Amino acid sequence: MKQLIGHFVFNWILIYIMKDKLSFLPKLALVLFCLISLTYIAILGQSLLAPLLFSFLMGILLLPVANFLERRFKFKRSLSTIVSVILMIAGIGGIIYFFGNQLSDLWKDWPLLKEKADVSFHELQHWISKTFHVNTEKQLAYLNDSTEKALATSATIVATTLATLSSTLLFLGFTLLFTFFILNYRRILFTFLTSVFKEEHKEKVSEIVSQIQYIIKKYIIGLFLQMLIVTVLMITVLSLLGVKYAVLLGLVAGIFNVVPYLGIFFALLISCLITFATAGAGKVLLVLIAFVGVHAIDGNILMPLVVGSKVKINALIAFIGIVVGEMIWGISGMFLCIPYLAMVKIIFDRVDTLKPWGILMGEEHKPEKKKRVYQITKKIKLEEKD
Repeated sequence: MKQLIGHFVFNWILIYIMKDKLSFLPKLALVLFCLISLTYIAILGQSLLAPLLFSFLMGILLLPVANFLERRFKFKRSLSTIVSVILMIAGIGGIIYFFGNQLSDLWKDWPLLKEKADVSFHELQHWISKTFHVNTEKQLAYLNDSTEKALATSATIVATTLATLSSTLLFLGFTLLFTFFILNYRRILFTFLTSVFKEEHKEKVSEIVSQIQYIIKKYIIGLFLQMLIVTVLMITVLSLLGVKYAVLLGLVAGIFNVVPYLGIFFALLISCLITFATAGAGKVLLVLIAFVGVHAIDGNILMPLVVGSKVKINALIAFIGIVVGEMIWGISGMFLCIPYLAMVKIIFDRVDTLKPWGILMGEEHKPEKKKRVYQITKKIKLEEKD
């Protein structure tokens, strides 16, 4: 690991010293090597870097709260930070408690769901037998074989589940600690950022930091508002359709909607499965239509109005970022990619040599339409002369 970091730093020094002496291909090779090294370090340091980057976003979101407590109530820095983190824990805990209550209602109806699933399973068996001419015995033999294979790997599944649970708890613990430290030592971090660069660049660095803080804060607040509105819309629509567990399914849709593009499909899959088990195939079609309608409203109205054009990343770069984030860090990488791509674009737009990359990441600028101006005053003057 130390040798890898040493090679990485050495190559960056080479790029800095020889940037004007190397041709295009050696520069490209060094840049690609550095990107691969950064990706490898990100994979190795996932348990540390993922909560750190998430805590940075939470720190930006809680910064106005901490500043308000310090100005209004004359709290000390550490006390205002502790209160802000406690408020964040209370908010997350409230969401988990509400979600847990909804899941408990689903668990109470588990025997009814199991009975309904058995009926749906037999209907599906009959349809497969009638459509594909595969008799019931062959279907059961295939299912039994799959069940035996699943049981054979049950120990692996249990171990994976426990590892996922422990890593989630570790992620939450690191997130709380890092959020506290980032808020408590925010001035030291800001002074460090401005001191690293030369004196003539301090003003631009301060502008970039303030712009990042403003845009990310607006983006996160808009994202939570969007999640709340989508949740309320889904609960309302599903309740009007008479779908059971409308509150739970609406909450799932709102939470999963935080993950761009892909989250809505996972929420739709979960909702269709639960609806199929409780109400049959007819209601599944209504749920599908409801999801499509709400998603259309979200993409065309809510996203531009609530979240706005603060994060001006085009869909191609955003989708590539989501896929790469999932490959590196899983779900946390999918969530973190958009705000950090926005930060990278802010930096690219303000550094002259990197502006073309900022243009590549941004949206296409549409030419403004010229407004027709009617010369009413001239006609009035002519009438006055007559």
